[in-house]
Amino acid sequence: MASGFWTTITHFDRARLAPVMALRNALGVALPLAIGVAVGNPAGGAMAATGALDVAFSDGTDPYLHRGRRMLSAAFFVALAVFAGRLCGRNHPLALLLEAACAFAAGLLVAAGPTPGDIGGITLVTLIVFSASPATSFGKALTSGLLALAGGVLQTIFSLALWPVHRYQPESRALATLYAELGRSAAAGVPATEPPAATEAILAARAALGSLDSARSVEAERYLALFSQAERIRLALLALRRLHVRLAREPGTGDVTDILDQARELASGVLLSISGALAAGVKGDPHDACLRELRACGERLRASHGGGVAPQLTAMRADVRWQLDALTGQLASAVELAAHTSQSGTREFERGEAAQPWSLRLAGVFAVLRANLTLDSAAFRHALRLAACVVIAEVIARSIGWHRAYWGPMTVAIVLKPDFTTTFSRGVLRLAGTFTGLALSTALFHAISPTATTLALFIVIFVFLMRWAGPANYGVMVTALTALVVLLFASTGVAPAELMPARALFTVVGGTIALAAYRVWPTWERTQVPEALARLLDAYRAYFQAVRDAYLHPGIERDAAFAARLNRARQSGRLARTTLEASVARLRLEPGAAASRLTTLQAILANSHRFIHAAMALEAGLFRSQPVPARPQFATFANNVDSTLYFLAAYLRGVAVEPGDLPDLREDHRALAQSGASHVERYELVNVETDRVTNSLNTLSLELIQWVGSA
Repeated sequence: MASGFWTTITHFDRARLAPVMALRNALGVALPLAIGVAVGNPAGGAMAATGALDVAFSDGTDPYLHRGRRMLSAAFFVALAVFAGRLCGRNHPLALLLEAACAFAAGLLVAAGPTPGDIGGITLVTLIVFSASPATSFGKALTSGLLALAGGVLQTIFSLALWPVHRYQPESRALATLYAELGRSAAAGVPATEPPAATEAILAARAALGSLDSARSVEAERYLALFSQAERIRLALLALRRLHVRLAREPGTGDVTDILDQARELASGVLLSISGALAAGVKGDPHDACLRELRACGERLRASHGGGVAPQLTAMRADVRWQLDALTGQLASAVELAAHTSQSGTREFERGEAAQPWSLRLAGVFAVLRANLTLDSAAFRHALRLAACVVIAEVIARSIGWHRAYWGPMTVAIVLKPDFTTTFSRGVLRLAGTFTGLALSTALFHAISPTATTLALFIVIFVFLMRWAGPANYGVMVTALTALVVLLFASTGVAPAELMPARALFTVVGGTIALAAYRVWPTWERTQVPEALARLLDAYRAYFQAVRDAYLHPGIERDAAFAARLNRARQSGRLARTTLEASVARLRLEPGAAASRLTTLQAILANSHRFIHAAMALEAGLFRSQPVPARPQFATFANNVDSTLYFLAAYLRGVAVEPGDLPDLREDHRALAQSGASHVERYELVNVETDRVTNSLNTLSLELIQWVGSA
């Protein structure tokens, strides 16, 4: 454990070096400083530069629209924190209450994902700093906030002007190569004497997608799900190839081998089309006709089955039918996922998500936060711990009475994280980086006597170093940030000697409070994740049961008691999902966490999201389609989905379950799709969404059994 911890501290991730982003962030900070010096208002320039610096932490390499929204949100909240801090700073009780509320909100926002959590964190830090520098009037507080907003907007303009549009180009190309290899192997077939097809391509894609394990975004999950589908498609093609060889040896099986040949050609065309769409970054053909023909191939296999056939041949025919049905579902899922990786497909997905009622949006921030307002939530406990520690650090700092004692609560806000490993490693690195940065800035001021121009140049250099190498190692970022802060204050006329003692003392105080608080209540995630995943499946099962009952008893959705039940199920699902996501994020940082298990766990999470999206689409369909009597086949399918979720949760809790013990959802779905009038709107909607349920749940089942078995 100790060696893993020190590896975490000393690790320098070269893959996270971002020189282009660092350069634009440095320019975004330098320009306000230069304007401030030019107009004779260095303090105003420093205020705008502070806004630009804070917003720089929200910069990234994702698509323009997402990045712009995130950075402008950060600029707004940073400006609000500057204004509120400077306005309320003279009233100590009010400032303390404001900081406690902001700390609680920042801690709770962790549940909504990394972006809200990061914005909450930088807002809290800004509020703490500017509460210690109150304005003499409302007008000056407002001016400070507007200057910070201007700096943040300027930083956003630099970011949106200079960075390429497509973030996941290497991952997309690797997947394009993999799907192209699968398409060629599907058309040609691979003899049993040769290695399995696409082995090198699948290894290359696995390596390219390795960095996405820590990315909690919809785009990253789509790429991981595409890779997961590629693995399943590869296995299905291998199985069909083997069955083709075996059937070809038997007399009277020409009809089956002909169907398989046709299916292979169709699958090859779909796979090559997916590859082309991924390589070009465009929304591909939905291939409705090809997928219909593949389903027709499965039906012809059923129709060609006659009596008087040897049991062994009957079993092989059934295996061919099952594998072909599975392959069709996997291809349909891959086509849909690939369509949503393009810019136009992403916008289409977002429009569909926005069109959903607020209560049905999976990632609705307010719904997620409401679900986490309970002590069962790790984010809620983190929020309470963070608020308490900020207040304690603030009270201690103010009681000592030193000027710029805000370093104490600010250190708490930066160091204290939801997991013990990150908190402890950040605490150690922050202390080491602070003292290194102070020593570096001291040496700099002793070696030269910087002019305003020289100071601006060094500020640009340290911003560049912080944003270039900082993401690769937190200690490097703290070292550069500490020297940068000394230089920023020096640019406004504050002597470094006034800063360094307070910075050193209160960094130790704040770091000690944060480490002590979390050391009292550590939780090792490797023991928590299986139960968190089981609870997620339990919650999704309860939600699916409610949706199932609404379809089985049309009109019940208008009942107040049922609406309350459905709302409770939604809330439980959101809480379970965010708890699991936070647990997986903490597990990733623990010493000894195996990369292969983390990759599989991330794929499980991605497929669980695909399942619940399909279930939510079924719920939405209750309100946009005319009620009709439920088909008996739907009851069978829905009950078997319920059983699958139950058995998977039991397996996570130690009950022995094998893949063959689970219901055959693909066969259940085939029976469902063939029942009822095809022109009925609700039947058609159910057919489509239950196909997605089947595919996602089958994939999730295999991955979960593999994940538990590898423990």
